[in-house]
Formats: sequence, C-alpha cells, structure tokens
Amino acid sequence: MSFRHAALRSSSIIRQQYYSNAHSTSIYPLIFTRAYAKAGKGAKSTASLVPRSKQPITDPAAQEEYANTERKMTAAVDWLRKECASIETRVNGRVTPDLLSSVRVKFPKDDHAFKLEEISTVGVRNASELVITVFEEESLKHVERALYDAKLPGLSSFQKQDNRTLKIPVPKPTVEARQTLYATAERQAEDTRVQIRRHHQASLKKGKYEKHSIELEEFQKLTNRFVNNVDTILKGLKK
Repeated sequence: MSFRHAALRSSSIIRQQYYSNAHSTSIYPLIFTRAYAKAGKGAKSTASLVPRSKQPITDPAAQEEYANTERKMTAAVDWLRKECASIETRVNGRVTPDLLSSVRVKFPKDDHAFKLEEISTVGVRNASELVITVFEEESLKHVERALYDAKLPGLSSFQKQDNRTLKIPVPKPTVEARQTLYATAERQAEDTRVQIRRHHQASLKKGKYEKHSIELEEFQKLTNRFVNNVDTILKGLKK
C-alpha cells in the first residue's frame, strides 16, 4: 500500500469514529444539561411565608375589637344553649327547676331584673309540679306577672297556694306541645343569628377596615364560626 492510500484510509477511519461518537448517547448530557445559577446571598426563602388565611390580626385596636366582638357572640350563643337545654328538658317530660331558668322578675322601683332563685326557692313536688316560694310576700304578685310575661310553652298555668307560694303543674308534653317547643327553639336560634350578625356589622363599622384586609377576613371567619355553633345547637336539640 502506498503512502497516499494509507493516509486516505486513516482519514476515513477518523471521520467514521467522529460521526459515530457524535451520535452516541454519551455526549447528550453535555448538550442538554442546563446550568442553574445558585441563589445569591440576598435571595429570600419562601419557607417562612405565612398563608394569608393564617395571618393574625396585628393592629392593637383591631385585636381589642375582635376580642370584644367574640365575647358578645359567645354570650349570645351561651344564652341559646341554655334555652335549648331547658326546651330539651320539657320535650323529654322531665320536671326540674331549670324549666324556669329564663324567667326574670322586675320590681317597680328597681331597674334590675331578678332571677327566680334570687328572690325565692324553686322545688319539685310529686315529679310533676314546680313549687315557687318567695322570700317576701310582696314579691309574689311580681313573680306571677313574670311567669305570665315569659309565656313558657306548657307552663302558663299556675296556682296560688298561700301568700308566698305558687304551684305550677307540668303536664306531659303532647305532640303539639313538642312542635311548639321546637318552633320556639327555631325562633330563638334565628334571633341569635341576627344578634351575631349585628355584632359583626357593628365591629366593621367601628373599625372601618380596608377592603380585602386581614381584619375583614378574620371578623367574617369569627361570625361564620358562631353561626355554625347556633346551627349545631339546634340540630342537637332535634335529634
């Protein structure tokens, strides 16, 4: 073989190896590998960011208003819970002094309304009667008036035993009586919802919070929570 032929053969072999290597998978990582720049010293991590829904109210005035509103809503729901407990007692036919827990007695020269236990004793007789004994004789007529104004379903009839004692027969609840009690509970629940929403509106009016602010979101969540509590109490009564 001549020197010229040997040189041509060597050149051909080199070209074949080059094109063969160019199509091999071993060089693809060099072509498709993407370099990512490292975060600079001033870059901030998103790991510490708090979602908007979990951000707390930071303004002191808004925090105070939130706490006041929560207390008012809590009082409203606690009142409903107590009323529904009394209604449940009547629906089940149990006779306890708690049946009269909502009665408030007013006196002409006193702006304060008294609970029955503050001016009398309330007991149960024969498992079917409530007996009220006032501490002072002059209080009896005011207790009678309070019982009449309370309009407690199934407890509107009472009898005067002496100058200090009233007897209230508690009949077994009929189907109609139960329906009346449930209707009373529904009305009281709606009144409580209205009261909660009024507290909500009053707090927003007082705070004058910006649209889409954390304060608006938190007050709305507070209102929703207490309205849901009302629904839960009413649902539990009807089970």
